[in-house]
Amino acid sequence: MYTFSSRLKTVALALMVLGLLGIGYSFFTAPKSIEDVERMEAENAAHGHHGDAAHHDAAPHDAHGSATAPAPSHKEGEAHAEAAHDTTHAVAAEAVHETHDTIHAEAAVAAGHEGHDNKTGEAVHAEEAHAAHADAHAAHGHDDAHDAHKEHQEHLEHTLLQLQNKPWSALYVSALFFMLISLGALAFYAIQNAAQAGWSPVLFRVMEGISSYLIPGAIIVFLIFVAGALDMHKIWIWMDKDVVEHDHLIKAKSGYLNKVFFLVRAAIFMGGWIWYRQYSRKNSLAQDDATDNSYYKKNFKAAATFLVFFIISESMMSWDWIMSVDPHWYSTLFGWYVFASFVVSAVTVIAMITLYLKSVGYLEYVNTSHIHDLAKFMFGFSVFWTYLWFSQFMLIWYADIPEEVTYFKTRIEDFNLPFFGMVVLNFVLPILILLNTDFKRLTWVVVLAGTIILCGHYMDFFNMIMPATVGKQWFIGAGEIGALMFFMGLFIFVVFTTLTKAPLLAKRNPLIEESKHFHY
Repeated sequence: MYTFSSRLKTVALALMVLGLLGIGYSFFTAPKSIEDVERMEAENAAHGHHGDAAHHDAAPHDAHGSATAPAPSHKEGEAHAEAAHDTTHAVAAEAVHETHDTIHAEAAVAAGHEGHDNKTGEAVHAEEAHAAHADAHAAHGHDDAHDAHKEHQEHLEHTLLQLQNKPWSALYVSALFFMLISLGALAFYAIQNAAQAGWSPVLFRVMEGISSYLIPGAIIVFLIFVAGALDMHKIWIWMDKDVVEHDHLIKAKSGYLNKVFFLVRAAIFMGGWIWYRQYSRKNSLAQDDATDNSYYKKNFKAAATFLVFFIISESMMSWDWIMSVDPHWYSTLFGWYVFASFVVSAVTVIAMITLYLKSVGYLEYVNTSHIHDLAKFMFGFSVFWTYLWFSQFMLIWYADIPEEVTYFKTRIEDFNLPFFGMVVLNFVLPILILLNTDFKRLTWVVVLAGTIILCGHYMDFFNMIMPATVGKQWFIGAGEIGALMFFMGLFIFVVFTTLTKAPLLAKRNPLIEESKHFHY
């Protein structure tokens, strides 16, 4: 039985503590009011970040941590607002002067048509022109100032919403990413059982350990859903009644996209996944001490049933939890795309934990052939993900349907580096590293490729969520790093704690001998 080393436990706890500090800091520093947004924009202007502010739609900090700069005083914020107000009036005044010149010109032409010698007519026309000019000056100046002020307020309100969403979105991306890794490991485990695969039983306890994170991970994600339903954040804009009331497209989907049905579906999906995980784990442990294969047969039937439920629930989950953050957008490939992303991440984690346990003297029957097969799955699912990414991107971009193409337009324009960087990390580098058969047997190569894949697919989930919830206000800050550290620490702690609770070899599995002697 594996012993959870004190060093690994310390690392996991340290990651959780540091992560909580980062998460707390991101929530604490998020703006609470429009005045806070104005003050943050004034801070950017005062520190010479006009270029960044223009690019990020007046983002409160640049990507390199300008959050550490001291905040300006209240008077500085007022001065910034006053400067913006003066600029608005200057634009309005310029328009008014143009109107003034036009009116005078028209008055002069009219007077000329009446006759140059008619002094009384000239006086009347001049007086009428002056009155018209005064009325136009007042009306035009007032309308321009009002429109500019309204536009400025809408900008501030929109920026406030995005900045308040930012810590929640960072939390959600990491929480969902690690939960889906555990779900992917569970699905991969079910596939091995249903296929009665002979190569993989020596890895079953590793898969069971990774899937144990599904329980705390699902609870945390569900709590984020509940927080959204309670209007604590606006990750899913369709949960806002005011938005639904004025958006006929979202309103037409309200029979499906509504808070109660959303939470009910989530509870059913998570409940089904957790039930199968607990049931299969119980049968797996019971099979160790059994005198027949009855528990193995139960797991075989359960796995086949679960996979049917999984493929349906996974598709609906991807629509509900990810695609609906862009409620106007849809893609028929999206369920498969999300599946490919988290399954390749799960297989990668299985390989990396297996290599770690092997390096500290456990999993004696795991050999380079097992590692080679895991690396082949990493390679294969990376190609599969790329096929789905390109198919979705190419078809939508070529068709150029406004409701669909806006998804990629937003990400290419505002998330250019993470969007295309993700493709390099998830396809180009894994293909180059894992293409050679011999490389798939080398520990350092598999670890290198696995690290790249995990970073790339975290970025994939970042790209799926952030453009819709945060928009141009994105940057990698304390919230994103803190959330990633916290959930990584929690994942390590839960998984390795589970691994200590049972032998690392499923000794009575009917196919265990075949797996022990798996070589090619």
